[in-house]
Amino acid sequence: MAAAVQYHPVRIDQPNLATQFNRSSEPKYPKFPFSRPYGAEPALEYANLRKNHPVSRVELWNGSHPWLVVKHKDVCEVLTDTRLSKERTRPGFPEMSAGGKAAARNKPTFVDMDAPEHMQQRSMVEGTFFAENVQKMRPHIQETVDNLLDAMIKEGGDKPVDLVEKFALPVPSYIIYGILGVPFEDLEYLTKCNAIRSNGSATATEASNANKELLDYLGNLVDLRVEKPKDDVISKLVVEQLIPGHIERSDAIQIAFLLLVAGNATMVNMINLGVVTLFQHPDQLNALKADPSLSKPFVEELCRFHTGSAMATRRVAKVDITLRGKLIKAGEGIICSNQSANRDEEVFPDPDTFNMYRRRGSEEALGFGWGQHRCLAEWLARAELEIVFATLFQKLPGLRLAIPFSEIKYTPPAKDVGITELPVLF
Repeated sequence: MAAAVQYHPVRIDQPNLATQFNRSSEPKYPKFPFSRPYGAEPALEYANLRKNHPVSRVELWNGSHPWLVVKHKDVCEVLTDTRLSKERTRPGFPEMSAGGKAAARNKPTFVDMDAPEHMQQRSMVEGTFFAENVQKMRPHIQETVDNLLDAMIKEGGDKPVDLVEKFALPVPSYIIYGILGVPFEDLEYLTKCNAIRSNGSATATEASNANKELLDYLGNLVDLRVEKPKDDVISKLVVEQLIPGHIERSDAIQIAFLLLVAGNATMVNMINLGVVTLFQHPDQLNALKADPSLSKPFVEELCRFHTGSAMATRRVAKVDITLRGKLIKAGEGIICSNQSANRDEEVFPDPDTFNMYRRRGSEEALGFGWGQHRCLAEWLARAELEIVFATLFQKLPGLRLAIPFSEIKYTPPAKDVGITELPVLF
């Protein structure tokens, strides 16, 4: 068998990343987000900080200096500490861009609320995504995956095909649209709108227009379900919450929009990263081809090795707290790096090696977050990924890259890791 391709960070001498001092002796903190050195490899700074400065300060785009937490234990502690807030309107909450700061002024959904409001709104839709309900969705997920792959086979794979466009993007999109109650004939249109708003290559105006189109579409769908409810999540919101007056029309639209877009780009990227990771580890790919049931441990390791959403676990202190001897004052922001936590050497031995046979105990990777704000659709995401990787190489056993590894188009190095285009042959 061919040897697996292993990627190891290059060792470089780095300055003290926790605090650097200028000539006036004022602290100068490292710029954040850090940049990946190449491909999907996490920023080298994380390993240094885990070893030497697990709780330290960084500088964001606007000159603010939140705390960065990089160890698994500390990330879990922060994400379950009720003295810390998820409310983005609180002074000091760390926003990652000017766009994020502007968006924080919008009316929030449950992902940006603290208790008790958080669970009050989350519970309106949470039941749909419970494990037992997702289990019932598996046949539909399988059918969606099969249909998309059959369409690819029909079109042929002797010339390069973009796996993102033909498969990775429509799989999670079609599934969530069905859950929301989007008519089948509108799937392609909405998928294109969602791609424009999230793929990073569109202009700000194009992305904004696509965003508005999605919101307008969902608004019309909410109105339709007021008149004629069906068996879907938007109808459930309308019948149980909107019509009785528990929420406003704008709330129903925003919750639907959140469910539509929140994890979509992450799922697309995880499918793409999973495919490339298997190409980089041919022995494990061959094992998966021989035994598709290995998709479950493969997905478990995939969600540890690659963290598709690494900038969302942020908080602001409501009162003074102490973490690893560091005083974090009320009004100071905290960024929890679940990406770094997933490579914590004290929790995951040999963390920079991808190994779907990795022996695991009670420890958990944090790709889906932790605590009360843990990803609402985790079980759905796992089911989709498991079915994708149990099916993809059975239907397309000759699937291979149409370009060298070095030419794969990754997202910008300071953004969440992902792949924007993936030409393949089969």
